[in-house]
Amino acid sequence: MPRRRQAVTIKHVAADAGVSLQTVSRVINDAPNVRPEMTKRVKASIEKLGYIPSIAAQRMSGSRSYLILALNDRARTIADWQARRGSDWVDQMLLGGMLKCAEHGYRMIFELVDTHNDHIERELNAALVALQPDGVILTPPHSDNPLITALLAKHKIPFAQIGSLGEGGGIPLIMGDEEAARLATRHLIDLGHTRIGFIAGAGEYALSGWREAGWRAEMAASGLGCDGLCEQGNFSYASGLAAARALLERSPRATAIIASNDEMAMASLEVAGTLGLQVPRDVSVISFDNTPMVALGPTPLTAIDQPIAATVARAAELLIAAAPGDAAPEQPEIIHGRLIERSSTASAPGSE
Repeated sequence: MPRRRQAVTIKHVAADAGVSLQTVSRVINDAPNVRPEMTKRVKASIEKLGYIPSIAAQRMSGSRSYLILALNDRARTIADWQARRGSDWVDQMLLGGMLKCAEHGYRMIFELVDTHNDHIERELNAALVALQPDGVILTPPHSDNPLITALLAKHKIPFAQIGSLGEGGGIPLIMGDEEAARLATRHLIDLGHTRIGFIAGAGEYALSGWREAGWRAEMAASGLGCDGLCEQGNFSYASGLAAARALLERSPRATAIIASNDEMAMASLEVAGTLGLQVPRDVSVISFDNTPMVALGPTPLTAIDQPIAATVARAAELLIAAAPGDAAPEQPEIIHGRLIERSSTASAPGSE
């Protein structure tokens, strides 16, 4: 059998260039105080041998780990996986973060944590000590958890807070949830709807409040009332069923529903069907998230497309560029979503 080719290591590069391991490491990491002729010699050996620097080699300089740690909610993610529903949020998060990290020679490590766990500090501290990440990406509902942000600040690790205004001292990034909710509401108003119901998301997510605020603001701007048109959900299908039934059985009923996520929007379609209402003839439905499920059903849903991949990519980019001691931005960076029109919205009944 042919012998397997031995992997080229930093030791081979050092031997070929006739320099120390530390010198090779400094060249790999673009460290200062390396003579130009030495840099040229090391790079020539790297090219000649086809050496690809490993994270271990990059970390030899001691200044960086070349790792970005991304945290996501354990309970909700595992529940989706166990139900074999997948998680488009996780898919898009990995897509944006991993590709952006790879562009810069970094790797993204994905961890699940429970924001309600009394041992979260101990668990996260163990991960920080083991991985020594150069930055941490926090996603809702962890973004504003003071136990997490305080621990990261204590370790002096830069962190990005997605879906947050940055009260914990990190780099805040938001996806324009309030603006997006206004956009969805305006779309329905332009179609002649005046009784536009809203299904709010779980209160532990700041974005739930922003979406509701956007709906209320656009309704008020058009002189429309909101009484009896807002129902509380928690992002689950079951909560969407209860909320949609309340909105559609009330008299007068809602002629349109904006649901704060895709599962609750899909539940709204089911409730409309059981009540003998056709979508969009009798009731229009708009969702947030725009996961694959909403485009593939019998009634493809008009939806707010959340720029998750772009937001996580930007978070990784900002963390990689961050220098120790950098002050966090005072205002959050906004990565805007957009409205994708499909066949679940139409003119209000009797408006034509």
